[in-house]
Amino acid sequence: MRKITACFLRGLLIFVPVALTIFVVVYAITRLDGLLRDFFRITIPGVGLAITLAAIFLIGLLASNFAGRWFFSLIDRLFARLPLVKLLYSSLKDFIGAFAGEKKSFDKPALVELTPGGPLAVGFITRESLDLLNLADHVAVYFPQSYNFAGSVLLLPADRVRPLDIDSSEAMAFVVSGGVTGGHGKQDAAQLPDGAA
Repeated sequence: MRKITACFLRGLLIFVPVALTIFVVVYAITRLDGLLRDFFRITIPGVGLAITLAAIFLIGLLASNFAGRWFFSLIDRLFARLPLVKLLYSSLKDFIGAFAGEKKSFDKPALVELTPGGPLAVGFITRESLDLLNLADHVAVYFPQSYNFAGSVLLLPADRVRPLDIDSSEAMAFVVSGGVTGGHGKQDAAQLPDGAA
């Protein structure tokens, strides 16, 4: 019975991520194709995804020249002035820019001592100067939540935050996966503290 349960769990661990990924991709493609079919009578499978990717590339290409930068800065200023739209637009823009923009915010992973001699947490230093809050000796640290697309920002004394010498994507994968992903391999039981294995 144990062997059957172990095989089932192993199959589950392989099947669920693969099935969910395929489901999300297929759902996105069929929804895009459905929109094109409904509005433009285009019925070629996968064309919705191709058009979306091409549009994103073209927008990036347009934003690379002077006229495109001027046009998109005009849109940026317009959205920044509209009530309610401003909140959503600026939040999304800053969040995407933090991961993919020229001014990445999640590129400084850190190990934080939450209480003196207490538990440690992995986060990302997002601001090293908090003079605007009259907290000259503090830094802002973002803590992504495990298995979730959310997080918290804590303002901590700088002496309780230590930069980590690892790649930021590896640190993010470690935190978001609840400590399961990230790193170059599993820690040996011999390296764990007594009773932790």
